[in-house]
Amino acid sequence: MKITMGKSAFYLMITAIMLTAVGCNKKAEEPSTSKTLRETYEDAFYIGTALNRFQIEETDSTMASIVGEEFSSITAENIMKSVNIHPSKDTLNFELADKFVALGEKYDMFIHGHTLIWHSQLSPWFGSIEDSLEFATFTEKHVKDIASHYKGRIDSWDVVNEALNEDGTLRNSIFLQKMGEDYLASAFKWTAEVAPDADLYYNDYNMTNSDKRQGAIKMVKKILDQGIKVDGIGMQGHWHLNYPSIEEIEQSILDYAALGVKVAVTELDISVLPNPWDLEGAEISQNFENGEGMNPYAEGLPDSVQLKLANRYKDIFALFLKHKDKISRVTFWGVSDRQSWLNGFPIRGRTNYPLLFDRDLKPKAAYDSIISLKRQFDKSRIPTN
Repeated sequence: MKITMGKSAFYLMITAIMLTAVGCNKKAEEPSTSKTLRETYEDAFYIGTALNRFQIEETDSTMASIVGEEFSSITAENIMKSVNIHPSKDTLNFELADKFVALGEKYDMFIHGHTLIWHSQLSPWFGSIEDSLEFATFTEKHVKDIASHYKGRIDSWDVVNEALNEDGTLRNSIFLQKMGEDYLASAFKWTAEVAPDADLYYNDYNMTNSDKRQGAIKMVKKILDQGIKVDGIGMQGHWHLNYPSIEEIEQSILDYAALGVKVAVTELDISVLPNPWDLEGAEISQNFENGEGMNPYAEGLPDSVQLKLANRYKDIFALFLKHKDKISRVTFWGVSDRQSWLNGFPIRGRTNYPLLFDRDLKPKAAYDSIISLKRQFDKSRIPTN
């Protein structure tokens, strides 16, 4: 059967097709409303991550795109620690650290150096120096050689890392034994002399604990009172689903900021696994036996725990946004669950889920929770007529 169409009907059909085509093209050209972590938090504080060797060398294209798109700051997880960057008295190995800095420059990131003075992962040659004066001389050279190499390229440094005991007293490290308490002020002074434009931080774990917090405040104040530059305090965020409390974290932010320094939340990850009762913070020398009940999610994280993790991150970031005028940087200790050091600490062989991206590099509910939180925060600040 032959169907005929009048001119008016034909023109109506052509117009409808054209309008549909225009509408489809317009939809395709419209920019996506989704934003990365970096874009979402760009007006609040730097969002950072720690990088290992493989991420620095960008051997995985998916991982490389996550690092470049999602984060505005990077920290070297291990490659700038003395055992790697200064393996012998007369040998400095800048090869991988240079790649790390170049990567940050490539993506226009805030670059954080970690760390100049730390008793752990320390080059063995430090321990071979018996004379105290010689030890101080080589320690100064160590600090100045590394900091000056990156002058104008590294934006901030962890000058001293983990110098305190849990009761707030000074750790009996080789630096304290050889140089006395003055090593702390000296380290900041030496760094400032060769890298005057970099922000200088003291960094430690369990910084929400009252005794340790007071010890850190006393120590930093003593350095500041000598007219020596200290720009900030790094609170390592190796936290848990259930502790520390939001109130403890908030009080710590307020107390540190009252010194007149910046506060950075560093090494942030949230363990979802049970820990031994006698675990002390993030002291890496600790190791405990695995046992029944210590690795409950070896086959995957239940949805109920995923939700708890997302809510925990949301509560913590709500606090960070409340005090964003005091916080300079929030840095996750790793990119994905697969990479996290918590899979082997404090018990080897466990499966932990502490970060925003899972083992397949997919964003988790925790990622979505802090993105949506920031959007809600921004909407609440829009003035209404």
